[in-house]
Amino acid sequence: MDYIIIVAGGKGLRMGTDIPKQFLPIGGKPVLMRTLERFREYSADLQIILVLPEAQQAYWHQLCEEYHFDVEYTLANGGQTRFHSVQNGLAKVPDDAIGVVGVHDGVRPFPSIEVIRNCYETAREKKAVIPVIPVVETVRHLEGEKSKTVPRNDYRLVQTPQTFDIQLLKAANRQPYNDGFTDDASVVESFGYEITLVEGNRENIKITTPYDMIIAEVLI
Repeated sequence: MDYIIIVAGGKGLRMGTDIPKQFLPIGGKPVLMRTLERFREYSADLQIILVLPEAQQAYWHQLCEEYHFDVEYTLANGGQTRFHSVQNGLAKVPDDAIGVVGVHDGVRPFPSIEVIRNCYETAREKKAVIPVIPVVETVRHLEGEKSKTVPRNDYRLVQTPQTFDIQLLKAANRQPYNDGFTDDASVVESFGYEITLVEGNRENIKITTPYDMIIAEVLI
């Protein structure tokens, strides 16, 4: 049995709005609904776990009624950090479960089905997989008040879903939290496991700013 943990805890501050960004509409439907629908489109059997702050759950349920949203999912409470939110989501996965679990940003509604499939299938063998895309702009490294250009071919931009063997991610998430846990790959890497990279898709943007909303409307 495979799972996806969709983490949505944004407050919308960079949007300049009181509505959390995952609830803003693109193409006439809230971002988060489009994200869940994309994973349901990938697989009718995938077990979807949605992690939301308790303070946002009533509003989410209201939106589900308003939009007649019927994708099945299990709800988990958000935690103090992303790490703790993923822990709460993982708690909804049986301790003896065998398969692949993914973790995805709720405000990334455009992962391609091909990328999702590649992440899950590769994780069956490699155990820890993340989608990445090349850096296309020049990159400079800051050193105090100075900076220097670094080879952009040496770097990649990281996306989600990040997919893992269920038992590996559960074990890695039993580690004590530290500030170096910027994503789930960093948690597994800290546990001593190598990460495999697969090709992502450039449309798989993380909607964070008003500019991103404009791009999202075009993509829709």
